[in-house]
Amino acid sequence: MQRMQRIVGPDCYFPSRSTLDMDVAKFLLTRQKDAAEVSPAKKEFQRARAVILNGFDLEKAKILGLSGKAQSTAAGFQNNLKAFYRHQVMPGCIRRKGRCISSAADWILDAPGIRDDYCLTLLDWSTQNLLALALDTTVYLWDHTSGETVNLMETEYAAGYVSSVSWGNGGDCLAVGTSNGEVQCQKRLRTLTSHVSCVGCLSWNSYILSSGSCSGLIHHHEVRVAQHHVATLAGHMQEVCGLKWSLDGHYLASGGDDHVVNIWPSIQGGHGGFAPVQTFRQHQGAVKAVAWCPWQSSIFATGGGASDKRIRLWNVCSGSCLSNNVARSQVSSILWSTNYKELISGHGENQLVIWKYPAMSKVTELRVRHQFREPHHLLRPFVGMKLCPSEAAC
Repeated sequence: MQRMQRIVGPDCYFPSRSTLDMDVAKFLLTRQKDAAEVSPAKKEFQRARAVILNGFDLEKAKILGLSGKAQSTAAGFQNNLKAFYRHQVMPGCIRRKGRCISSAADWILDAPGIRDDYCLTLLDWSTQNLLALALDTTVYLWDHTSGETVNLMETEYAAGYVSSVSWGNGGDCLAVGTSNGEVQCQKRLRTLTSHVSCVGCLSWNSYILSSGSCSGLIHHHEVRVAQHHVATLAGHMQEVCGLKWSLDGHYLASGGDDHVVNIWPSIQGGHGGFAPVQTFRQHQGAVKAVAWCPWQSSIFATGGGASDKRIRLWNVCSGSCLSNNVARSQVSSILWSTNYKELISGHGENQLVIWKYPAMSKVTELRVRHQFREPHHLLRPFVGMKLCPSEAAC
């Protein structure tokens, strides 16, 4: 119905001329009233031409309509955007169901003989849903889909043990660090020997594998060439216990037992620079937990040990500390979510905490109950380690 304007009196209205097609209105008022003088064929031709030119049948058109239902739009003239203007009022008693975070573990796996060492990295998930776990001298693979466990490898030295594991290249290659300073690849593709002490952490950047050792040195290995040791980074006075390349491969973050966090640049060929672009000394404890934000490449998080108990957010470009948050106990791990703007931290008191970014307010806390058993329970390869708190809609 056309927009109306009141002129005089409560019941007298006149259509707004600005909204009318005056040429069509004039034709409708002055056209020939005697339809008998027009032959049926000519009348049908005029009607068809009017429909083509105007989009509606003039015989059924109205100059002014004050009541009745609106006419349906002719075929081909509908507004395809009408869905944007539809609004369905929901009853007040219906509410959108909120997000529910399960407090129970999806799986509980046995892990007898796992080493209690804060500076070691003994498990890692692959993109193919395989979990690599180091138990003393042996590396096991657990398939989340089938639930099967495979004994992948054992160290060749009786006095040595596996000190770190890390998946790389889309989950096709597993790097294994040992207490003897060696770095091995899955199925023993090759052994990379360069360190003289325990390799506690590993991180991949395409075909560059970085390893951190108890000596405080970081080595870069090009796994495709014979002379694999391509760079050495010396920025820590004590053991390197946290190591992580950014998702874009531009920076390497390292945390040490000396309470220092270094940011190393990536230069030609993927090899790292020999001097850090940023050095942070605000932590008062060992820094093992290092994680890069997946949606902001310049943001990363670090967590301090028992004498620090803090989670800090940093901007690698400006070198500023964006957030400083107190945790209940030492921070042993940090992982960013790819579905929510959140991160989860693991703590020394069998506790997991989900934090909202960037406010760093606590979303929830999860308590993990471990059960410790003796190493002779290897018939059930994995004991009392809870994995992957699930998230589901209520």
